[in-house]
Amino acid sequence: MKKLFAMGGLAALLGGCELLPEHAMLGTEPEESPETVACTAEPTFADEACLLHNWVAFGLTSQRGDGEWRRQALMDIEAAAGRSEAERELARAVALAWGSEREWREAATIYQEYTAAAPEDLQPLLRYWRNELEGRRSLAGHRDNARGQLANLQRENAELSEKLEALTAIEQNMNLRQQSP
Repeated sequence: MKKLFAMGGLAALLGGCELLPEHAMLGTEPEESPETVACTAEPTFADEACLLHNWVAFGLTSQRGDGEWRRQALMDIEAAAGRSEAERELARAVALAWGSEREWREAATIYQEYTAAAPEDLQPLLRYWRNELEGRRSLAGHRDNARGQLANLQRENAELSEKLEALTAIEQNMNLRQQSP
């Protein structure tokens, strides 16, 4: 029994080693790589090492941001010096993509126009975001159509209810006439 317990403990210990960071097993401190230090949530084409990280982080921040954050982000994007038009417009598209439905339309247009001007490594992400945005726009369109159909059906139902009430009143009058000699 002790042997089985010892083997199980050893297996658990060895199995858990892969979950520890390398520096913990070697007894050293982790070295900070240039990639981890330089990456921010700033959507820019300038830093190839952090290109995807920065754009994804900005996209997630945009998704979580409210209207006030979006207004501030759009002002910051416009005020940033040294950006290419494509870089600035695509950053605007990311911020607008999580705003109102009117802003979705603008963001989709910007994605369509400027994605090809982005670095090749970023283009698949931008196409994915555009497709996702188009999917949301399509669902919103279906929702609006369904609301319109529902309103028409409710109006039609109300008209039919009125007609039914009128026919019921006519039938009651006819029944009363037949009962009176």
